[in-house]
Amino acid sequence: MRVVGTVESLWRYPVKSMRGEELKELFAGYAGVYGDRLFAFATSANPRGFPFFTGRDQRQIIRYRPRFRNPKKAARPVNLDEAQKLSPNLNPISASVDDMMIDVETPDGKTFGINDPELIDHLRTNIDVKHELTLLRSDKAMTDCRPLSIFAVQTARKLGEETGVMVDKRRFRANVYVDLKSAEGFAEDEFVGKSLRIGPKVVVRVLHRDARCMMITLDPDTAEKTPTILKAVAQAHDGMAGVYSAVIIEGMIRRGDAVELLE
Repeated sequence: MRVVGTVESLWRYPVKSMRGEELKELFAGYAGVYGDRLFAFATSANPRGFPFFTGRDQRQIIRYRPRFRNPKKAARPVNLDEAQKLSPNLNPISASVDDMMIDVETPDGKTFGINDPELIDHLRTNIDVKHELTLLRSDKAMTDCRPLSIFAVQTARKLGEETGVMVDKRRFRANVYVDLKSAEGFAEDEFVGKSLRIGPKVVVRVLHRDARCMMITLDPDTAEKTPTILKAVAQAHDGMAGVYSAVIIEGMIRRGDAVELLE
């Protein structure tokens, strides 16, 4: 084993494509980060294989801010400590549906419950009427691909150098941002096909690089487009930035935890 970096910050996204929340710690389970992409909206205008309503359909959705009504119970599985005392192999359980409910603050300062029909009306403002929206909920994180996404802060800096634009890491909507010992951007690519231990317990298998779309062109605060970022990723990096992983041993990850390459 060798230490390759540390956890720079941790994020989850309670509603798919809406603003993320930064955490001091998170629970990484086999199905993904606890409370991550718990809710999503499906649109009738998109194919059944990928029905989600995202920033590709309505740029402003990334500025909507979801908040758990009961942040303490939404922080980790409700019986995590008790389950671990009995056996490290036991799967902990989620809080109740009511305890995991969310309110959403809109860019214009209004607040709606996640299941309020008025939130759907608000989301459909100034977009094509073909988008009929339906609220989805799943205890399994509704990620695009694999359960856990990892992104090196050096990669954002590298893209900034390549584009001449200040590149905010939040554009890449990762769960775990890592500060690697390597100063080179895109060094996380070297972990594909290998396993990492993050903190004292969690082990993940890095499966493949993360194929990027127009979402990374959107400024996380204004939703304004910067196409040069996606162009740089496409032309210089095969359209990839960051990596996807599967959780092999689940547990808590904390900001500042060591990231070790298991060799």
